Amino acid sequence: MLKDQIKQYMSSEAIFKEEKEYAERHGLADTPLIEKEASLRFEDAYIERCDKETENLIRNESSSFLTQPLVFLKKHKNEFIYLESKWFDVVRAESVSIEADDVFGTYDVMLGIKLQKKYDKKLKQFLNSHLHSESSKFDLLFNGQEGLWDLNFALNSMEGFNENMSIGEGYQLIYQFLFKLMESIEEEDI
Repeated sequence: MLKDQIKQYMSSEAIFKEEKEYAERHGLADTPLIEKEASLRFEDAYIERCDKETENLIRNESSSFLTQPLVFLKKHKNEFIYLESKWFDVVRAESVSIEADDVFGTYDVMLGIKLQKKYDKKLKQFLNSHLHSESSKFDLLFNGQEGLWDLNFALNSMEGFNENMSIGEGYQLIYQFLFKLMESIEEEDI
């Protein structure tokens, strides 16, 4: 799963930390790999700010928007951020959205994971063991029409979460989490 995706990105001169460490652990690199700055991962992402109620586009944003503090979402409670990136393809995720929950004050993450239904148990085990907090509940539902898992969880329940982080750092944290998820599923399949 991950090996093929990572090999595709190794052809460039530099690669991000997660992919670099994976490539080195699995002997995929013939030459030393250079690590790219993490803040550059989503520099070519497609980003929208949307209205929660109508899902209408408020504004397309450039990657510089990701430097905004995460609390931006609490100041703009009627909005959610929708992000598409080639990097989410590596971890078999569709677009990833984040919004502030009006009731609980958490930062909710919503995404689709392109995995077969047979991974139900592995997904739940990973989520139960890696989301940390009293509010570490998640919603996981297989969408047969789309052939993917709909996953919602609180960003707050992830290790490394800090409300003072930027929106970009939040997306990086989500990516790292999904990378670990895919790696754990891949290891169990071997």
